[in-house]
Amino acid sequence: MEAWRDNGIVLFSRPHGESGAVISLMTEHHGRHAGYLHGASSSKNKIFQEPGTEASVDWQARTSDQLGHFKLEYKKNWAGLLMDERLRLAAMLSACHLTERALPERENHPEIYYGLKALFETLQSDIWGAAYVLWELAFLKELGFAIDLSRCAGGGDAETLAYVSPKTGRAVSKAAGEIYRKKLLNLPEFLKPNGDKDLAGTEADVLTGLQLLSYFWENWVFAQHSQGIPDARLRFEAQFAKKNDMNFESS
Repeated sequence: MEAWRDNGIVLFSRPHGESGAVISLMTEHHGRHAGYLHGASSSKNKIFQEPGTEASVDWQARTSDQLGHFKLEYKKNWAGLLMDERLRLAAMLSACHLTERALPERENHPEIYYGLKALFETLQSDIWGAAYVLWELAFLKELGFAIDLSRCAGGGDAETLAYVSPKTGRAVSKAAGEIYRKKLLNLPEFLKPNGDKDLAGTEADVLTGLQLLSYFWENWVFAQHSQGIPDARLRFEAQFAKKNDMNFESS
């Protein structure tokens, strides 16, 4: 018999059988891990079908390669704290679905678990948009797709970084990238080494960051994935763009 106890965050769930569900968790010490939850539709357990729910986890199976069964004890419902903030809730769902789809199962990544918790806490602050972009950057790095924004790939001035190369993921200065600017990706102000940190919360700048990272999710991480970027991530960016357009029109 195989068994372990851990802490976890619900990423995704799907009904299985009459009243059960297969729950996917991001755990602290056992990576992204799925298990079967009996009575998932009951009043006690239905909270564990909501992404962002934090729980104490007991997993047990006859052999280590089986799906196994979960026993979950409720700790916190992060989605409930964001229920009145539609865009922030969309950001939380995007983070959960990206983690579910991009991370190999049972591959230990404690930093991703801690990063998700930190993100969920920051989603309740005024700098939540920039924090989300920074979380995606850190997640890409953890997956082995680091984007280098520390210096100019073309040997230009690191003080005037303005673009990112779609081929290398390296920053490019304004002067060095001028001739190629139509082929380069825009770098948001708050990601520049000496950028204006007061712009970290502006929606236009955050949207630039989301669009920048969408390129690398699509062309680096999910290029060979049959399902591509999760719908939750696409919806979040679309909702953010719509809100930014509405604010621009009213200003």
